[in-house]
Amino acid sequence: MRKALIVGNWKMHKTLRESIELVAALKGPLHAVRDRDIAVCPPYTALATVGEMLAGTALQLGAQDISYEPEGAFTGEVSGAMLRDVGCRYVIIGHSERRRLFGDTNEIVRRKIGTALLVGLTPIVCVGETIEKREQGVTDEVLRKQCDGSFAGLAEADLKKCVIAYEPVWAIGTGRTAAPAQAEAAHATIRLWVRERCSPEAASGIVLLYGGSVTPENIDALMSMEDIDGALVGGASLKAEPFIRIARFRA
Repeated sequence: MRKALIVGNWKMHKTLRESIELVAALKGPLHAVRDRDIAVCPPYTALATVGEMLAGTALQLGAQDISYEPEGAFTGEVSGAMLRDVGCRYVIIGHSERRRLFGDTNEIVRRKIGTALLVGLTPIVCVGETIEKREQGVTDEVLRKQCDGSFAGLAEADLKKCVIAYEPVWAIGTGRTAAPAQAEAAHATIRLWVRERCSPEAASGIVLLYGGSVTPENIDALMSMEDIDGALVGGASLKAEPFIRIARFRA
């Protein structure tokens, strides 16, 4: 039985003070939720403080990216050991904004996954198609290619430690959301890829998230789909009330 996972990706939002205020508002309603996993991914500058605030609660801490290098002369980078040190459990890897704006290729994503696993972090690996690819009818091919490249050479035991997030690029921050049936079809493709790549056991156990303009209004319908196990939430995670409602989805 897969356990649902709701993750808030704050992106480049929230000062330290604003982060403290948001987490304080989330802790009361969500601190004791145990039937699903809930995590927040603040900016690097707030990770340590938020991690301290979440200690002893059911809420988990995640980071928005990771260096593929373990340490060294890499100005501006943040290592996996540093993320673990401040209490991170999860790390987002390969988000479309990282791929599109900062040149994260499948090979870079693969290396980051390996680095995260080495220090015991759970990678949340993002894949998804552009509107052009969807209109061309090649969504399945895009997803399979991204999965092939991002997880190349990874043993089944390690892939089973990962989470995969389907994020259609055309739905991220646009207000457009994949219809539940569209999202389910993409998730089914990814689960089939895991089955073919690894095993039925791996496919049935891996947690798959949907990301792309997730809101309190559409979360219940999305979570009612068989292959959708949770959500990677962007804009709606920046305020307490909508994120609490999303985290308390009813499917």
